[in-house]
Order: sequence, then structure tokens, then C-alpha cells
Amino acid sequence: MSESITFSEGDLKTPPELRLLHYNDVYHVEAGSAEPVGGIARFQTVCKQYRDDAAFSGQPGLLTLFSGDAFNPSLESSVTKGSHMVPVLNKLSTDVACVGNHDLDFGTLILNASNGIKVGVIGLVEREWLATINALPPNLIYKSASATAIELVPQLRKQGAEIIIAVTHQREPNDNKLAEKTPAGLIDLILGGHDHFYAHKTLNGTHVLRSGTDFRQLSYIEARKKGDGSSKWHFHIVRRDITKDVDPDPEMTELSNKLSSALATKLDKPLGYTAAPLDARFTTVRLKESNYGNFVCDLMRHHYGGDCTLMAAGTIRGDQIYPPGVLRVKDIMTCFPFEDPCIVIKYPALEGRFPQVSNIAFEFDPNKPSGKRILWANVGDAPIDHHQKYTLVTRGYMGRGKDGFGSLLVQSEGGEAEEIVHEENGILISMLMRQYFMSLKILGQWKHWSKSLNRHWNGVHKDLHESHPVLEPKEGGRTERIKAFPLAQRRKKVPSRSHKRTHSEANNAERTANVEHTLDDSESEDSEVDHPEALSEDIKLNEYELKLVRKVVRKWWRLAGLDPTRHPACVDSKGEEELKVDWTKAIAPRLEGRIKIVGQEAVVKS
Repeated sequence: MSESITFSEGDLKTPPELRLLHYNDVYHVEAGSAEPVGGIARFQTVCKQYRDDAAFSGQPGLLTLFSGDAFNPSLESSVTKGSHMVPVLNKLSTDVACVGNHDLDFGTLILNASNGIKVGVIGLVEREWLATINALPPNLIYKSASATAIELVPQLRKQGAEIIIAVTHQREPNDNKLAEKTPAGLIDLILGGHDHFYAHKTLNGTHVLRSGTDFRQLSYIEARKKGDGSSKWHFHIVRRDITKDVDPDPEMTELSNKLSSALATKLDKPLGYTAAPLDARFTTVRLKESNYGNFVCDLMRHHYGGDCTLMAAGTIRGDQIYPPGVLRVKDIMTCFPFEDPCIVIKYPALEGRFPQVSNIAFEFDPNKPSGKRILWANVGDAPIDHHQKYTLVTRGYMGRGKDGFGSLLVQSEGGEAEEIVHEENGILISMLMRQYFMSLKILGQWKHWSKSLNRHWNGVHKDLHESHPVLEPKEGGRTERIKAFPLAQRRKKVPSRSHKRTHSEANNAERTANVEHTLDDSESEDSEVDHPEALSEDIKLNEYELKLVRKVVRKWWRLAGLDPTRHPACVDSKGEEELKVDWTKAIAPRLEGRIKIVGQEAVVKS
């Protein structure tokens, strides 16, 4: 059993008056590969042990507290908008939660333990993450966590609360300040979130605890009255790591498998439409400017309102040209698989490995020695001013100094770059792309789209589409159903409800999906998709065919004696009328000459 004592005081031979379970910041339902592996199935086994095991017979029932962040960000949430976590939290019998910056809310309440003890709970958050939320309630007034605690705790005491617990979602230094800036012992226990590590300390008579992340750890807490006539408590705190030696809970395993299966189905849904081929080949993005790289970097910059964007070329992992047509959710996830969010930093210089960029132009000579290859570089229309701090949008991975970008190291990692949007508060590139494609379809049309989101995405569209125009959807009537999976339909002899089209129209629609239905994931799973079993099978077939085509082309290229690093350029966008559809606008990312190369191109080594 991976159980260790974090803190202990009092007589453990006497039964506790309270038993608590705490966890925070959970994102992925499946187990990982490294210990502690986590996963909701093993996590539930441990929760049930503390809740129902015979060793705790006759003791108070377990109260489960959660310190926020479950619905975002993760691969799953980028598809489900966080809904997959609702049954998970319910099955974990969570009694109370302070929702986090990715969940958004806070409040107060009284919990009654099974033995009648009243537990006063307050939810507190830090000021810093309010600026990262797209939509906030109107006329919101923020009060400091310590001031709020000083105001609320006496009210809870008047209601009979015998113990006060602050369930928070803020950084450890802010939890420490909360303990230090309130009267000694005002709060008995601070159960924190927002940080993704396990930690405990006692400050000013208050225990400050955070319980890891991602269903990999939890804390089991026993509370006993001191018995000295005071209202103070002894705490026995146990850290539990969720490791492979824990048997998965059967019911939660079934739920996990169901969620994973549903995710696979949603990944095959059409997300957007491109009128231009998107060049994501390694030999493009790691050597020169890419239209896909330009588009994504511009989207990042305009979303966060930065001066410029710098993205390591290795961020783009598709290694293929995505031809004109439908883009599936899976295409985005495959091309941008990394789960470190975007960050925004103040940064005075530009250097590092080959990047894709936005609002940056530079010329380099790959034949020169490292450190001398950049001949000139501009931000906007002016040369870089090394005395000015620019607002730079990038990946959290690069903000940790990885992949040769040590000069981007942020202050929290020991560097000099000031963090404006921390990695915890940013969103994944795949989620950003998903939101953008959704905005193309529903902006100004969907009544549930808030005014603030409408303003934000209108601004993003205005700026982004100056560089990367979009094609307006067709008007009037329904677009002919796009024939995406002819082989599967012929093989299964599935009758199609679509009307007839010419052979050339069908050929032009290769690898596109049936897109008559809405792209909103909130729609019914029974929306107008012809025979999803046929579609799913032929998605795999199309991918297999694509691999064969690429293999044959590579062989032909080699036998022709051509340079394997010099693939043909992307074809131009097709005619506008040929690629218009009625369900969304079509994007058309383009090159702009941001990156100029002199001398002989470098060869990417595998």
C-alpha cells in the first residue's frame, strides 16, 4: 500500500470525531504509464476503502472535499467541454468543492457530519486567475481571500460550526498568506488546489495542505478534539499514492471504458473546413515558414492580444499535408498532441531553435555557426528593441526552457521572463483551435454564446482574417452531402440518403466527412450521420490508404534520385466556389514571407 503519514498529532488509539478525504486538480480519467499511475478506477478503490472498509466501522462517515479544476484542460475536455467529469465526481461521492479557475465559482456552507458535528466550509480563490476567464458575472466585486475569511468565519461560528475548513483554489504562496494574514487559528484547515503537487505545512496555527493532481494522490485526514477545553483540533494526515498495485474498481472501470469509447467517437466528428492545403510536414515546419504554423501562431497571438508569438516547430506533429476539405477533431489532436497550455510572458529578446512565428519576421543563414544564424529580426514593422519587453505568446513547454529555448525560462522556474498568463491558466493549442472553429460556425447565430465571448471572437476574427481570409459558406438550400466513405458504404451496401452527385464532385470530397449536421458537441448523438459504423470503419481505411500513398511516393522519390528533404510545395487553394459549404466558413491559411532563408537549406536529421 502506497500510504505515508504526512502529519500526525494526538492519540490515534481513540476514534476520530471527523474523517475527511481531500483531492484537487483532476483531468484525465485513464491511468498513466508512470507511477503513481492514477486513473479513476484505482482512485475509486482507494476512496471506497476509506469510506467503507471494516477497519473504520463505527467511526464517523467520510466527508469528501475537492479543491477545484476538473472540467478543463485535457484532451477529453477539449472534446466533451468537461461533461465527462460529471459522472466521475458524482461517483466519488464528493460532498463539497471550491471550483477552480477552470470551473468558476465559490461559496460558503455548513456540512453536518454523520455524528452531528457541524463543519463550516468556505471557498476562496486568488485574484490572479480572474483575468484569465473569458466570461465573468456582471458587476463582480473581488475581495481578498483573507478579508473574506475574516468576514465569513464568525458567521459560520454563529451557525454552530465547530471546525472551519477553507477549500481553496489558489497557489501555495497565497494559501500561506491566507493562513498568516488571518487571526491565529481562525481557520483550522486549508485544503488547497491549483498547484499540481503534494505539500503540507503548519502556519499560524493553521494546516495548509494540497493533495497532488490527476487522480494520482489523495489525502485521508482524521480530526480529533484536543480535549483541553479549547475549540482546537489534532490532525492525522495520510498521503495516499494511487499506484498499479491498487485493484481498479469494476464499476468505475466500466465508466472509464465508456468515456474512452465516447471520446473516440467524438474525435471522428468534423470540426472545420479548409480551402487551402495545410502544410504540417516536419521538413517544412522545422526548416522554413509554414502556412499552418503561421495560422496557429496568429491565432494564439490574437486570442491573447500579445505583441508576437514564438512556437517551437516541433509543436506541429502532423507530418503531412492536410488537403483541402474537412478537418476532424482527431486531425487537430494528432497535429497538436501536447498537453502543455499556451502562456503569455514579458520577454526582451528572441533566440532558440527554429520556430514558427507571428508578427515576427527574420532572416537566417543555416550555414553559419549556432548563435550567429539570425541576420536580422523584426517585431511588427520595426527591428527588435532589446531594451523593450514584448508580450510574447508561447507554449508552457518553452516557458520551462525546453527544446533549446532557455532564454524563455519563466520566473517561477528560475528564469527572468515575467509570467502574464501562467501555464495553469492557459489553454491547450488544440482547445484554442477547437474554440476558433466553433466560433466560425456559431458566432452571431447561437443564443447561448455570451456577449463577452462574442466580443472576443469578433476581435480575433477581424485581426486573424486580415492575414488568413475565410470563404463564406454557401447560401440557400443544403449543400450536397459530401461523399467521404464510398468504399465502406459499397462494401456494407448501406443505402445513402444523399442525392446523386457527379463522379468529379465525389472525388473532390476525398477524406471529408458527412457534415450536414451541426458541429456543436452538445447535439444528440443521433444527429444526421449516415451509418456511423460505416464511417468509423472507413476512417481507418482512409488513414491506411494515406499511409500507403505516402510510402509509395517516398519510394518513387528515392528511386528518382531526388533530395528527400525537398518535397514539392503545397498546391494553391482551390477555387472558392468549389470549396464552399453551407455549414461553416472555410479557412485559407497562407504564407507571408515571415521567415527568409539565405544560403543552402539545412537538412533535418531524423
